[in-house]
This record gives sequence, structure tokens and C-alpha cells, in this order.
Amino acid sequence: MTGADARGARVAARIDRLPVSTLAVRARLVIGAVTFFDGFDQLLIAYALPALRAQYHLDTAATTFTITVGSVGMLIGALLSGRLADRFGRVPVVMCCLLLYSLSSLFAALAPSVEWLQAARFMQGIGIGGEVLVAATYISEIIGPKTRGRFVLLYELAFVAGLAVASLVSAWVVPAFGWRVLFAVGASPVLLAIALRAVPESPRWLAARGRYDEAETVVGRFETAAREQFGTLPGLAASPPPPAAERASVLDLFRGRYLRRTVVVSVLWFVSFLVNYGLSSWLPTIYTSVFHLDVGTSLTYSMVTVVAGLVGSIVIATTVDQFGRRTGLIAGLLGGAVILGVAALSAPATGLGVMLFVSSAAVFVFAVNLALNLYGPELYPTRTRAAGASIGGVFARLGVIVGPIITGLAVGANGGVAPVFGVLAVACAIGCVAMAMFGVETARRPLETLSP
Repeated sequence: MTGADARGARVAARIDRLPVSTLAVRARLVIGAVTFFDGFDQLLIAYALPALRAQYHLDTAATTFTITVGSVGMLIGALLSGRLADRFGRVPVVMCCLLLYSLSSLFAALAPSVEWLQAARFMQGIGIGGEVLVAATYISEIIGPKTRGRFVLLYELAFVAGLAVASLVSAWVVPAFGWRVLFAVGASPVLLAIALRAVPESPRWLAARGRYDEAETVVGRFETAAREQFGTLPGLAASPPPPAAERASVLDLFRGRYLRRTVVVSVLWFVSFLVNYGLSSWLPTIYTSVFHLDVGTSLTYSMVTVVAGLVGSIVIATTVDQFGRRTGLIAGLLGGAVILGVAALSAPATGLGVMLFVSSAAVFVFAVNLALNLYGPELYPTRTRAAGASIGGVFARLGVIVGPIITGLAVGANGGVAPVFGVLAVACAIGCVAMAMFGVETARRPLETLSP
């Protein structure tokens, strides 16, 4: 082992032995606040759509485009952010994404036409799609293996909470003040840029880039915080060394052991987000156009679905270290497949029936979406971890694009959602089989052992 290898190994070992300190929690809270508003901004278009359709007389094709243009931006953001984060650092990329999605939301609020609104959503999507993947990578790198699952997923609950609060705020703001005020609220997280400047960079990333002095300084801050809080720290355990600083290649994600991991996680990202956004992005519009519910009721029904998803997310966040990632993902996908399959066969004929089925499925599907933000980064080494997570994120955004298109085609063709339930049930089943046959367990294992 070279001297550089030894220093990198020591950085990882020092991180992994630490209990969860106040400094780690503060970093999680700040990054979590950024991710909360990422979730808040992501589905604003769904809640604004009923009002936009009425104001601009949008047909099904125009409505679908208004939804998916933001998803295309998310795909681009996911594709770019991982590579940038592996090169320039986790925190700077999160900062850039924050500024982009916040200012774009303000631009959307001021948009003079639906075309300008669509352009704003495209730019906002780039920031939204990039932030959550890089942030999850950062959080996974500052904590040890024993509590990494719960620590990361409690942070990830911020995203689901953002979705829930967006539905709650929309149910009040849109009927009372209009859709522009909703997007103006979505610009408020720009103020978080000040707090984000105080978040330390990932010491694992610094070590992987050969910046050992900086990495040791940051680890020292975490150790000081833990020592002041808990007293004596655990001794250092042996840890496999990360590679010495080297030029990382995205092609590494498609070689050796990482090829199968990339294929499996990409399938999971695609099917789970296809299911989630195939329904949630269209739900308020389905309630108003198919079942002729008023805007307030449709937004309330949508809020119930998101809150149900939050419940499922809390369950997996608090049990993922106990039962493991693989078990949680299989259970979530299987539950979604069963509920959506029953919905397809029963073909609910009322808005309330649709809401009950979708909300029940959301308990499982939201849990899968959340767990993937933990599972994906664990599958790759530090030098390409953000890029690996972003590959999965690209397939997630493809699911975000394809899901609303499938739903829009079905709604436009026959005004019903039973065929959509069937397609989404099959998607969940495919993901379940892929994870059961080829997925690896990552719980309670050091990152350097999982991904040398």
C-alpha cells in the first residue's frame, strides 16, 4: 500500500467509526432543506395544470408536453450532475442545482405565456434532476455503515415531505391566488444558498481526488463534534483502501461487477418512477377532466396520495438497516404490482375509487423511490459514485417522461385509467423480478468493501 493509499484508507476508516454527531445532523438538515424544496418544486406543474388548461385551453397533447418538458430537463440534469460532482465536488454541484431550480421557478411565475412557462420548467427540471442524486451521494459518504441506511433515508424523507407540502400548499394557493403565486413560493429556497456555504465537502470525495490534507481536516471536524458530544470515540477498524487518486471513467460503470449493478439499478429506477409519475403527474387533471371534480377536491385527493406515500417512506426509512435494501425493494415493488393489478381488473369508476387504489399503491411505490436514492450510490466506488447514481437517475427521468405519456395516451383515447393500472402493474412486476434475481445486498457494509 502506498502512502497515498494509506491516507485514503485512514480517512474512510475514521468516518466509518464515528457515531452520528450534531455536525453530521446539521449537514443532513441543510442538504435536506435543499432536497425538500427540490421535491416541492418538482410536482408544482401537476397541481397548476387544471388552472393552466382552463386559462390556455390546452388539449391532451399540449398538457402532456407541459408535463414532460420538465422531465426532459430532469433527465439532462441527472446525466450531467453526477459527472460534474465527481470532478468538482458534491456541495458545489448541489449549490448550482439549488440556484437553477429556484430562479427558474420565479421565471415560471412571471411567464407571459404557456411557451415561456414550458421553457422555465425545462430549466427548472435540470436543477431538480441533478440535485437529489448528488445530495444523496454526499449524505451516504459522511456516515458509517451501521446506521447509513436510516441516516440517508431520514434525509431522503425531506424530498417526500416536499411533495406532500407542495400538494397541501397547492390545494390552498391555486384556488385562492392562482398558479403564479404557487411558482413564486417555489422560488423561496434560493435563500438556502447562504446556509449551504457552511456545509463541509465530502471527505471521501476529497481523498479520492488526492486532496488528503483537506479530507483529514474535514474528518477532524466531524471527530471533534462527535468527541464533544459522546466523549471517547471508537478505535479505528481495518478498512480496505480506496484507490489512489486516479482519473475516473464513466466506462468503469459498465465493466466487471459494476455492469450488472448498473443494469439492475437502471431497471429499478425506470420502472419505479414510471409508475410513480405515470399517475401522480396526471392525477389532478384526471379528477377534473374524467370524473368532473372541482379543482379543490382534485387537489385534496392528490394530497391524500402523497401523504400515503410519505407513510410508506417513513416505514422503509426506519426499517431499511434492519431488513436490508434488497428485501425492502422487493417488498415495495411486489406490493405495488399487486395493488395496481387489482385496480386494473376492478376498473374503478369514481374519483374516490381511483384515489383509494393510487394511495394504497403509493405506500409501496414511494418507498421504492426513496430506497433507490440510498441503494444506487452504495453500488459504486467513490471515484465514480455520483456518476453511477446519475446513470440510475437518467433512467428514472426516462420513467418520469414515459409514465405521463402513457397515462396521457390512455386518458385521451378512452377517458379511463384501468389500462394504465395494468401497464404500471407489469412495470412493478418486472422490477421485482430483476431485484430478486440479480440484486445485491448492501446493508451494514463499508462503502469501500462494497465497491472497491
